[in-house]
Amino acid sequence: MEKEHYPEETGMDAPGYDDPARIVEDKGIRVGEAADMYGDLDTAEEYGYVTRGLKSRHIQFIALGGTIGTGLFLGIGRALTTSGPLSILLGYTLTGIAVYGMMQCLGEMATWLPLPGAIPQFCARYVDGALGFAVGWNNWYASAITLCAEISAASLVIQFWQGAVGINIAAWISIIIVVVLCLNIFAVSIYGEAEFIFASVKIITIIGLLIMALCIDVGGSPTGVRIGFAYWRDPGAMKTYVSSDPNTGRFLGFFATLVNAAFSYGGVEMVAVAAGEAENPRKNIPKAVRRVFWRILFFYVLGSLAVGVLVPYNDPNLLSAQKSGAAGAATSPWVIAIYRAGIPVLPSIINAVILTSASSSANAFLYTGSRYLYALAQNGQAPRFLLTCSKTGVPYYCVGITASISLLTYMSCSSGANVVFEWFQNLTTIASLFTWCSICLAYIRFHAALKAQGIDRNTLVFKSPFQPYIAWLAFSFFAMIILFNGFYVWSPTFNIDNFVTDYVGIPIFFALYLFWKVFKRTKWLDPADVDLHTGKAALDEADLHWPVQHPRNIIERIWFWIA
Repeated sequence: MEKEHYPEETGMDAPGYDDPARIVEDKGIRVGEAADMYGDLDTAEEYGYVTRGLKSRHIQFIALGGTIGTGLFLGIGRALTTSGPLSILLGYTLTGIAVYGMMQCLGEMATWLPLPGAIPQFCARYVDGALGFAVGWNNWYASAITLCAEISAASLVIQFWQGAVGINIAAWISIIIVVVLCLNIFAVSIYGEAEFIFASVKIITIIGLLIMALCIDVGGSPTGVRIGFAYWRDPGAMKTYVSSDPNTGRFLGFFATLVNAAFSYGGVEMVAVAAGEAENPRKNIPKAVRRVFWRILFFYVLGSLAVGVLVPYNDPNLLSAQKSGAAGAATSPWVIAIYRAGIPVLPSIINAVILTSASSSANAFLYTGSRYLYALAQNGQAPRFLLTCSKTGVPYYCVGITASISLLTYMSCSSGANVVFEWFQNLTTIASLFTWCSICLAYIRFHAALKAQGIDRNTLVFKSPFQPYIAWLAFSFFAMIILFNGFYVWSPTFNIDNFVTDYVGIPIFFALYLFWKVFKRTKWLDPADVDLHTGKAALDEADLHWPVQHPRNIIERIWFWIA
């Protein structure tokens, strides 16, 4: 990473850049980290810095359920009706394996240097400043627009209840924006507590739904009908898609679920974005990254299996709800399964959980968007005033600018403006995939830099296995989805609107990359010259100050294992 945008001169009375241990001892961890990053104490005290206010339980529950929004409860239904139950099970499993491989890469880098925003900084430091610029601005835009989409989804979910039908949807949008902004603007610990509660609700709900699915499947519902895998035989396990040839159609149906699953996993990298504000990150980040495995297994793999055995892909109620654009839980395959099983009350409860999930995702994407903007400012790729933090460690300019984009959500209230709003959303279609490719590429260069600079990976706090081969495989998988995500636009005839929707993100990303490449004349970094150490000395010193937790009884032992 280029450091010319950080002043190197220090005052006569200021501890130097090369003495972060003294700054940490004299001024505290927060100022010490800032001085180590910016190169002098004066800059650190002028702008302030984020604070490590996210406790272990916050980070663990963010990893388990942080950015899970309406996709798992609603979006999976569209994948089911498009491709069939076996296809979504295979698609979500295969994508989950690739995502877990990517998270192993990210976990190793984020444990070595747990920085706020993290991903743009890793790309700029280990690959090329232009890649950091492209990833950072692409991620910020995607987070800001996804924030709008989740607020819009939450306001629509409320319409599921009859009492809310007559109220203008703009009122619900306003309430959600204010709540989400308040959760982010005062202190990161407030955001952490909110995500802890939101994630707890989602985790409990998913576990409950999986238990319910098992009971219904074996005949424990009021109808007493044992379903088993009957819907895998009739109407079938794999539905043909696009092609009339059975084999080709089933393969394309399966491939379509890879695209859908990739979007459902979006935001899983958030735990690394929060690494710069986590207590004792060298302990908590590796623990959180390992928890992603259970998130993938329980939430997505078992969830897709449960949906596939409970609801046939040709269910008329599900198809009708999707076609009419019904509000809230009406398009959820979970709710359809509950209706089919004859269980009252539960649909309203599930709708409340979907509302919670959408609100939680909006909260999470405002946080991640603001930290991406903050990381860009640290890279010298966004205005310097964005580095300013409040006394509680919140980069309030970054939060305010990102939150201001949420006002675009009001466009969804008008039928005409909604077309424009949907176009904005379409620009984010493959943003997550570009982020994951960039993470894998940054890791490949990080791995090469460690080797070139004589750093033994066996000395790392967190060492991901089978590297760099896992990084290359995950990179190839995500790149394949980017290239072929719009395969359906050619059948039966070429559809220009869908083509633009599916592929416009590619030229936008490379335009950002080329702009910074030409503007700053950046170069692809040689592994021997990669900056692996700026900011690390203060973090190493801070490791000595985190208290060691010792469980006093079996209850604390279990809780410390969970959180």
